Amino acid sequence: MPHRFDPTILREYDIRGVVGETLSSADARAIGRAYAVTLGKAGGRRVAIGYDGRLTSPELEAALIDGLLTEGADVERVGRGPTPMLYYAAATLGVDGGVMVTGSHNPPDYNGFKFVFHGKPFYGAEILELGEIALGLGDPHQVRGLVTEHPIRDEYIARLARDYNGTRPLTVAWDAGNGATGEIVSELTARLPGRHVLLNEVIDGTFPAHHPDPTLPENLVQLQQAVADEHCDLGIAFDGDGDRIGVVDGRGRILWGDQLMVVLARDVLARHPGAPIIADVKASQVLFDEIARMGGRPVMAATGHSLIKAKLAEIGAPLAGEMSGHIFFADGYYGFDDAVYVAVRLLAILSRTRESLAELRDRLPVVFNTPELRFPCDETRKFDVVREVRNRMRRAGADMTDIDGVRVRNADGWWLLRASNTQAVLVARAESATEDGLARLKKELADELGASGVALPDI
Repeated sequence: MPHRFDPTILREYDIRGVVGETLSSADARAIGRAYAVTLGKAGGRRVAIGYDGRLTSPELEAALIDGLLTEGADVERVGRGPTPMLYYAAATLGVDGGVMVTGSHNPPDYNGFKFVFHGKPFYGAEILELGEIALGLGDPHQVRGLVTEHPIRDEYIARLARDYNGTRPLTVAWDAGNGATGEIVSELTARLPGRHVLLNEVIDGTFPAHHPDPTLPENLVQLQQAVADEHCDLGIAFDGDGDRIGVVDGRGRILWGDQLMVVLARDVLARHPGAPIIADVKASQVLFDEIARMGGRPVMAATGHSLIKAKLAEIGAPLAGEMSGHIFFADGYYGFDDAVYVAVRLLAILSRTRESLAELRDRLPVVFNTPELRFPCDETRKFDVVREVRNRMRRAGADMTDIDGVRVRNADGWWLLRASNTQAVLVARAESATEDGLARLKKELADELGASGVALPDI
């Protein structure tokens, strides 16, 4: 029977909604059917399915699988775990696609689905097409597919541990945030040298300790306290489904995605001199300058984990990352965003150097920047505002990049304005070598927004 989704759940990079309001088991079943049809048109049939630790995930997984089977797809159930475990299954089991039941870093009442299609990201128009297919669903496929139980957790943990090649034991605090990485982290750290302090490692879909988003400073307070109390070398945190990482150094200071990328890029470029290293448009100029200084080729890319993955594959980059904590290793790994794998590589790097993470951080140039500013702008207006600003900057002869919104560079530093792909908001950021320079950048940005009838929030 035809099925109509709530239009708010078909997002740019995944499907996501509030269970019982905008997302239901009927939606999950229709998603399974529509995805199986899409896969069948491309000559595929076998699909790996995983699910996270949210309370509604088992129910949605069952409905998703039923929909897949209805259209003749064969399912490999890989079990409960983080999204990167599903990506690993899709990369190693010889399947044609993969679907992960996950609400990512959203609150407990959310859930959703992330996809892999023939080894590539599945996003944008492809997700919208699932909605069109669902509207045209007819009678079930004549031959129902088969289900195979293929728990992959042990194999995945062994693969993670394999790339640890450190020499000096470290003391590390880990905060799984009661998310889907909990069991993986517990078993992985038992195999790693050093002392490991585990926080919130029990999977609990109500997220009782704190919201599972490591990009928000308030969600790292418990980790920072553990690092101080246990005299740790560093602390590591994960989001709800384990594809984003947060890091604090031994002094409790947060390393943002671009700062962490400097540490990782130095190691990768030692083996791949001259290689392209990708970062998104929100990243600090410090990262791009450091990549160049270390002999790499900095590549600025549009924000969005699916877009970054596609760009990494397109140009053959060994490493990519974005401010949100999605980091992608193709150097020795599969090119998808796996926060636990990133943690393993980071620990190996730190254990082989005499410098602490805090000392490495202190060697970075000092800059003054705003946090990522997100402020409301009507869905029908947000892209027009960015276009208007870009056109004015172009007429003024500004030094700018427009691969994702507009990033303007001048003697004071740079500022960025872009429209979110997933929400009715504009996103802005500014960075300078001086506080006065940052103030001037913010005024320029505010003036440009004001000319389009939008107010920049107070910073």
